[in-house]
Amino acid sequence: MQVSLPALKAFESAARLGSFKAAAAELSISPTAVSHHINKLEQRLNVTLFTRAARKVTLTELGKELAAATSHGFQSIETVIEKITTKDKQINVTTTSSFAALVLIPALQEFYTQYPEIQVNITSGESIDANNFTLPIRLGETAKQSSRDILKLEEFNLFCTAHAAAQFRQTEQITIYTTDWKNSSLPKVPLQSWLELNGLLNKQIQVRYFDQELFGIQQALLENAYVFSSRTLTQGYLKAGVLTELDTRTINSQLCYYIANKEKRLSRHNFKFIEWLEELLKKGGITSNKDIAS
Repeated sequence: MQVSLPALKAFESAARLGSFKAAAAELSISPTAVSHHINKLEQRLNVTLFTRAARKVTLTELGKELAAATSHGFQSIETVIEKITTKDKQINVTTTSSFAALVLIPALQEFYTQYPEIQVNITSGESIDANNFTLPIRLGETAKQSSRDILKLEEFNLFCTAHAAAQFRQTEQITIYTTDWKNSSLPKVPLQSWLELNGLLNKQIQVRYFDQELFGIQQALLENAYVFSSRTLTQGYLKAGVLTELDTRTINSQLCYYIANKEKRLSRHNFKFIEWLEELLKKGGITSNKDIAS
């Protein structure tokens, strides 16, 4: 049997407050409207729900049964709505450890300054979370991604301390740290192409590998060595003056950062986060007159 939802709401309020007038005030309608809703409900159910007196209404036994059910039902609905609303204010991000540590986490305070009502939860890892309520920011092969999903195309160059940069041309043998991806399906970092592009094939170079860019950057800093890395992950160190970008020609890679099925994940708060992230990656780029090779 179908009954009117407004009638059930009017009944629940009147039963809980013990007054048609109080129910009307709570629901922002007139006492006559409350009485009309309840009369219609009683007619629909063919029962008497209230015993009416001059200044008082009292629930009948059947009314008490319905009052218990409606009170529980509306309370359950309000609880779920509150839960959904709270969840909507949280953004769950999964991404690589390097992107989380070097890009997202250092910039989060800037996001909270703009959107203090939104909580961002970051989980790092190599697997993609298929949950539509999670934003998976991944590193992948550009050719395999939809252009709509791509956040930033990756460029690579050599980075080091200012002291190491000054010695680069004079030093006969150097150590370069770079990345051999844990995910073997990813295109290799374009170190060989970069060396050829910059006429460095004859230079004595010892190459050492980590499976994450983060480790190579840290080790290069510790040893005053060089790291062949993406510009995206070094942008924070560059701004802080900890690293400098060598005056060599930057090379495009076959890699990009992307959000799989980005358009399907554009909830209200996710949209704000993605918009902020795209701006962060855009302004994080270093303005340069150097050639960028494909």
